[in-house]
Amino acid sequence: CWKRGSILETLPETLLQERDKRAKWHGIPSLLQKLYDSSHPNSDLSQAHSLLKVLSSQLSMEAMSFVTEDRKTAQESTFPNTYTFDLFGGVDVSLTYLFPDAVLLVSSEMDFRRTSFDCLSVLYNCCICTEGVTKSLAARDDFVLFLFTLMTNKKTFLQTATLIEDILGVKKEMIQLEGIPNLSGLVQSFDQQQLANFCRILSVTISEPDVGNDDKHTLLAKNAQQKRNASPSRAEVNQVTLLNIPGFIERLCKLATRKVSEATGASNFLQELEDWYTWLDNALVLDALMQMATEEAEQSSTGSSDESSLATSPLRHRLPQSMKIVHEIMYKVEVLYVLCVLLMGRQRNQVHKMLAEFRLIPGLNNLFDKLIWRKYTASNHVVHGQNENCDCSPEISFKIQFLRLLQSFSDHHENKYLLLNSQELNELSAISMKANIPEVEALVNTDRSLVCDGKKGLLTRLLTVMKREPPDSSFRFWQARAVESFLRGATSYADQMFLLKRGLLEHILFCIIDSGCTSRDVLQSYFDLLGELMKFNIDAFKRFNKYVNTEEKFQTFLTQINSSLVDSNMLVRCIVLSLDRFESQTEDVKVVEVLSECCLLSYMARVENRLSFLFRLVNIINVQTLTQENVSCLNTSLVILMLARRRAKLPFYLNALREKEHAEKYPGCLLNNFHNLLRFWQRHYLNKDKDSTCLENSSCIPFSYWKETVSVLLGSDRTSLCAIASYIDEPFMDLDRDLLED
Repeated sequence: CWKRGSILETLPETLLQERDKRAKWHGIPSLLQKLYDSSHPNSDLSQAHSLLKVLSSQLSMEAMSFVTEDRKTAQESTFPNTYTFDLFGGVDVSLTYLFPDAVLLVSSEMDFRRTSFDCLSVLYNCCICTEGVTKSLAARDDFVLFLFTLMTNKKTFLQTATLIEDILGVKKEMIQLEGIPNLSGLVQSFDQQQLANFCRILSVTISEPDVGNDDKHTLLAKNAQQKRNASPSRAEVNQVTLLNIPGFIERLCKLATRKVSEATGASNFLQELEDWYTWLDNALVLDALMQMATEEAEQSSTGSSDESSLATSPLRHRLPQSMKIVHEIMYKVEVLYVLCVLLMGRQRNQVHKMLAEFRLIPGLNNLFDKLIWRKYTASNHVVHGQNENCDCSPEISFKIQFLRLLQSFSDHHENKYLLLNSQELNELSAISMKANIPEVEALVNTDRSLVCDGKKGLLTRLLTVMKREPPDSSFRFWQARAVESFLRGATSYADQMFLLKRGLLEHILFCIIDSGCTSRDVLQSYFDLLGELMKFNIDAFKRFNKYVNTEEKFQTFLTQINSSLVDSNMLVRCIVLSLDRFESQTEDVKVVEVLSECCLLSYMARVENRLSFLFRLVNIINVQTLTQENVSCLNTSLVILMLARRRAKLPFYLNALREKEHAEKYPGCLLNNFHNLLRFWQRHYLNKDKDSTCLENSSCIPFSYWKETVSVLLGSDRTSLCAIASYIDEPFMDLDRDLLED
């Protein structure tokens, strides 16, 4: 049970009153003592209601000042009322009126609603200013699950939702959604507005715990963790629980794609205003709201005479429409986030099928110009990595979440063609027919009733805004990732030509060579996109050579590649693979012509340049520093050696590595490191089907050949000219023998 005001029982009221002025308690202990006395059966509940109102007012003033200041610098001493309230057991007394046995104290359902509303407000304001209160509440699983039952009451829904969100944010262990009483009935009882708010809570329950940027955690550590936690995580179990709720995904799709005009009507506007209480904890929201209202007024002033008369009205009269737009945007951010997480989960195919059936992509396409990218949004903020929390304005958050959803939707999935309209699908078919190659099976199987409507599909609209984006825009990173995901998987000539015809290659080269872009994240995303766009495509290399038509441009391009191989190695891999294929197609006049003229292919054809890339790729990584971000360097070095092995040149490359070691007076260093990396590669990839499929699809080299080449390189026979061990002198063998030991 909750301790019921034990400190208040031991202190005489006269003592509290005497100390009150000197200690500047503002009468809070006395109010709590009266509230505690009213917590017994048959007490006058109207007095408790009045006391809670007074306390709520005192705490809410401090909470409001807290959310408008820098939370990191705020101290408990800055909020004396909240501190005093907690010190004298105010939280425990409040819970007396909220927990299930509180029903015994009230004479009617109406009384319980009134008191619970006030208690929730008091607790929420207390949690805002005092993290210790939030943590103590979070430690009570029964209380957290009980809070969900209060969400059935529309009067207390918002207060309950915000309190749950704060509690889950500090809770050590993720809750299990299946433990919530009648979760399915609860969710189905929500109106669309409540469901959107509920998504804020769900986002905490279906995302894996944030332990920092995922890319920065070594694969060695992640593999060890996966061994320890073989069973599905709580987040994965919660995802399944949500998917089993009838109609859940369909309603999210409707929320994500509804127009502003279809949102809350004027009759519910007071409720909508109250709902803002849950959102206005970020000054950027208010900034965006005022900016949008101002822009509306400016746009109206250039319209008809009727619109001009509207524009002359005070700004406060025009604010509600702006509020509705920002409100709808913020709802959609939460909904898109939940859909994105589900798309990346273990039930991906099930989610994909439902998103297609409920026409999420066509719906987003219809919103693109009017809401998603309705105007240029300045984006001079820091570029966000894939797993970083975003504290941007609503519109920027919305755009980024939209792009992340497109990336997850397209990545290695046949439903990616839903991003096109019927005319664009016909264009892909025509490209394949002209090139005399069969259509991709996924394209043939695409249900045309589920594709985009209108003159442009979603992918084409994205390309249009992508090319208009200013050089320093952080949206470039996410835009490039979204388009790249459309190309990933088995290489499709038709997909590449579709994008090449729309000037994508020239745009990428401009960004890399001529725009002055210095962001490593943006450049990496463009290198990766360029690699997918050019791979095995002779027309793309011809276009490259036409754009990079001076030695100065080519040297600038090489400088960008060489400045960070972790960022550019996927492009290096594409060039090496493409060169190898083109060299086997010498009967094709067009291929021979491009091979002889293209500066990029000529550069990579020189063995000393391929060796230079190999040396650096092996040297910049080791087993202990391998991450999801840089493991591609290991795979690119393997591609170079696999192609050498095909041509019986593997001993030449291994001997070159040995000579490099001796020239730099570090014998055994490169080769021992590479040996350890390959041992890790075996453990990592031979147990991960998805990764191996990706390697095979992206390289067009059977995974069996990857495995075979690694086995040959790791061979223990020192007489084999294809084994790394043959090139390490005996005194320098196995410098890191125990590195991978369990």
